[in-house]
Amino acid sequence: MARTHRYVATVEWTGNDGAGTAGYAAYRRDHVIRVAGKPDLLGSSDPAFRGDAGRYTPEDLLVAALSVCHMLWYLHLCAVNGVAVSEYTDAAEGTMEEDGANGGRFLEAVLRPRVRISAGDRERAIALHAEAHERCFIANSVNFPVRLAPSVEAARGDRAPR
Repeated sequence: MARTHRYVATVEWTGNDGAGTAGYAAYRRDHVIRVAGKPDLLGSSDPAFRGDAGRYTPEDLLVAALSVCHMLWYLHLCAVNGVAVSEYTDAAEGTMEEDGANGGRFLEAVLRPRVRISAGDRERAIALHAEAHERCFIANSVNFPVRLAPSVEAARGDRAPR
């Protein structure tokens, strides 16, 4: 039987400088994302859309969500398959296109996890990325391709070709 999970977030716009949305340049895109029991996230739009470069954008959060979901599945799969991960870093990137008429959309995301293992089979560690990708809730929910470009190296220094 399928289980369902609910996630609740409150988003509050904080960019009213007095005139509200009286004009395109009359307001800031700043907002606060709140989830009960967790620290607030300060958000804005991309600076290309008059946003604050020092705040998280929806695009940042989407790319981060894809990366984190993949990482959490990958770590789980490694743990249950005898692969001990000692380091994990991902330089994830998303590409979005504006189309003018409808706003825009993401064309793709690329996850580039760099993994170091201290025990287990390197080839199995590489293969587990594909399984993690298949299971990732977020990747399964988007309508654009999410590509993987992983690398795995052994901590002992036996660096087989990536």
